[in-house]
Amino acid sequence: MNAREADDLLAEARRVLDAEGKAISDLRSRIGANFGRAVEILSEVQGRVIVSGIGKSGIIGRKIAATLTSTGTPATYLHPVEGLHGDLGIVSREDAAVLISKSGETSELAGLIDYLIRLGVPIIALTGVTGSALGRASTVALDCSVEEEACPLDLAPTTSTTATMAMGDALAVVLLEKKGFQAEDFARFHPGGSLGRQLTLTVDEVMVGEGYPSLGEGALMRDCIVPLAKMRGTVPIVDTEQRVVGVVTAGDLTRLMQRDPGFLDVPVEGVMTKSPKTVGVRELASAAVHLMEKYGIMALPVVDEDQRLAGIVHLHDLMRSGAV
Repeated sequence: MNAREADDLLAEARRVLDAEGKAISDLRSRIGANFGRAVEILSEVQGRVIVSGIGKSGIIGRKIAATLTSTGTPATYLHPVEGLHGDLGIVSREDAAVLISKSGETSELAGLIDYLIRLGVPIIALTGVTGSALGRASTVALDCSVEEEACPLDLAPTTSTTATMAMGDALAVVLLEKKGFQAEDFARFHPGGSLGRQLTLTVDEVMVGEGYPSLGEGALMRDCIVPLAKMRGTVPIVDTEQRVVGVVTAGDLTRLMQRDPGFLDVPVEGVMTKSPKTVGVRELASAAVHLMEKYGIMALPVVDEDQRLAGIVHLHDLMRSGAV
């Protein structure tokens, strides 16, 4: 492959990504009353959300069903053809349905649509043609249309499946927010693997606790040197009630040494970061990581329910424990 051919291929890849990004961006203007109605329907379901589609739409449907289930809205994928050959028994009057079809005229969905209507199951359509047979039969139709497929032949589902998946994600996330679904709930559904670890590991399992050195407000910088070297560069400063009022880091010491030859006799109170960021002893370790990343911190004092120093947690320990 010569350089020109390589450049052409890269340009084509970028064109595909631009087209798919635009397809998602175009959905923003379509988020309105219909979307709100769809969320209301799904939030009120007493049974399950039945998701169905054929071909690529079916693959997207499986992903949407999985996302809904993992975020607190029980859902299952039903193949529209298999449904007509015995699997309709999983559908109840307490359910709602999400049916996916780019054209809205998918013949394999027709029998399923008739059955859902007879059963009184509300139908949410994700379709590229809201005026189609599916759109007209649905309780609410969400417009997932795209200008064209990224496929240069405008045939292979590409931008259309991307847009539909994004709309499904939007539904799932808004439902998550509406239901007040929390990280602890998510952890119950994801107990295994690194994700489960991130959602169950708490700070007290990772922190350096008993015996971690701290200094009082009246300490001098000379008192910080050994603890800083011994404990990886962070020393909490506490008041008489052991509440954290500041933090001195190795960086603070280095900067002070550069500007003040008498740095050993400087009070820590004039050097420390006052009212530093802290993390609760029972908070998720992933929350500590988020705080560190947000503020560029390598270590956080850990406090108990009374805001007293309980220890310190280091980013390196969090990384080794699987919290990242």
